Amino acid sequence: MGSQQEGAPPDAELDLRGVICPYNFVKTKLKLEAMEEGQILSVILDAGDPIRNVPQSVSNEGHTILSQEPVDQSSRVVIRRRAEE
Repeated sequence: MGSQQEGAPPDAELDLRGVICPYNFVKTKLKLEAMEEGQILSVILDAGDPIRNVPQSVSNEGHTILSQEPVDQSSRVVIRRRAEE
């Protein structure tokens, strides 16, 4: 088991509050693709569909959800970019 670097600062952050599906996932995916393998992205998403759909879609793309926590009326999802095959 590799360390998940708990508490390590993310390499990048996206605040997608107010961004509707599917644009929040598209923005998250594009940001992850621009990052290096193994880097950490923190994304802030609205409650409801965004927090239900985006983490699932990101996982389906092969990235790792490290944590998910409530922030005000939103949630912060911390994602590790997948390694390329």
